[in-house]
Amino acid sequence: MNFVEELKWRGMLHDSMPGTEEQLKKELTSAYLGIDPTADSLHIGHLVGVMVLKHFQLAGHKPIALIGGATGMIGDPSGKSQERNLLDEPTLRHNQKCIKQQLAKFLDFETDAPNAAVLVNNYDWMKEISFLEFIRDIGKHITVNYMMAKDSVKKRLSAESKEGMSFTEFTYQLVQGYDFLWLYNNMNCKLQMGGSDQWGNITTGTELIRRKVGGEAFALTVPLITKADGTKFGKTEQGNVWLDPERTTPYQFYQFWLNASDDDAERYIKIFTALPKAEIDALVAEHKAAPHARVLQKRLAEEVTTMVHSKEDYEMAVEASQILFGKGTADQLRKLNESTFLSVFEGVPQFNLSKSELEQGINVVDLLAEKTEVFPSKGELRRTIKGNGLSINKDKITDENLVINENFLIGGKYILAQKGKKNYSLIIVS
Repeated sequence: MNFVEELKWRGMLHDSMPGTEEQLKKELTSAYLGIDPTADSLHIGHLVGVMVLKHFQLAGHKPIALIGGATGMIGDPSGKSQERNLLDEPTLRHNQKCIKQQLAKFLDFETDAPNAAVLVNNYDWMKEISFLEFIRDIGKHITVNYMMAKDSVKKRLSAESKEGMSFTEFTYQLVQGYDFLWLYNNMNCKLQMGGSDQWGNITTGTELIRRKVGGEAFALTVPLITKADGTKFGKTEQGNVWLDPERTTPYQFYQFWLNASDDDAERYIKIFTALPKAEIDALVAEHKAAPHARVLQKRLAEEVTTMVHSKEDYEMAVEASQILFGKGTADQLRKLNESTFLSVFEGVPQFNLSKSELEQGINVVDLLAEKTEVFPSKGELRRTIKGNGLSINKDKITDENLVINENFLIGGKYILAQKGKKNYSLIIVS
């Protein structure tokens, strides 16, 4: 597999230094990509970089994932409106461990092959360096004129920028450049990859390698992903879409991809899956013939959810979607785990009931129109039952004298009332 060609057809190549493709054709090459460790989980904004590392390994090369522990401890402010929270070392190590577990779903760290993936943390080599050493051994090789010429620096020093630029921010490209030099010297790493906004920092590294040790190194960047409407990719009203199921449930994760627009789904399936070109072309053609069937979105959601979580989580997310949109059964509802159940019915009206009230059983009409206010009146509830419009836990209710007791509880604490096709209410029993 030609790595550069693979990125091109997938829409994942923004720029590369001359000679990059030739280097990759010549020999097994090590390349690194930096990952911010400010949380103990990656989010889908990281996925483009992670997929680049995955394709790099599939092409026979050696991927190095670099956790930016040193920059996490000083707070990299580049392109941000405010300084980041600084991390202590125990937090940093915890975050690193969690991130590696997530990366292991994409990269093979365990293989005996020479292109096994490696995880490194720049804090491990930066922590021993004094400020005087750094400015003597590194700072003298890169001129201020060179640093000032970077677009990222020019923008911050322009008349439009009111914030100006801190010393930390100005010298950050030297810190990142030193990472590249260290990996070049110690791990024979000849390529750095990153988002297109990192081009200036990456090329400072290649220049530092050339000036300090006379070596040749390369740079490759991927485009920053936006949605078709120009808005930021990966953000929802709830914030980031995380890979950690405790932060974003597999159901919510699945729904994010399923709800992609047609234009976005056609781009995303190339970027966020490892499906081959012929299969993607066939899916795109099938989708264009019948857009209403949402073939692209369904396959995209399946591939990414299975890759990040598991086949079982994907299947549960599909079942949960069917339940919400009227096709699910009582058995499917009871099979959902609690986090999926709650994320499916997030935002529906909720009512509380004490468990003691259910011990003797409560008439369904009294429960829904008196003990809770699922229905505004008993008359309306009776009419709904007669019209076959009421379900409890996905079972149709036809008897207004039905007694609801503890046997109706889902997971020992929930009762789901449904009026018509899509009007749900959740009774929480405690």
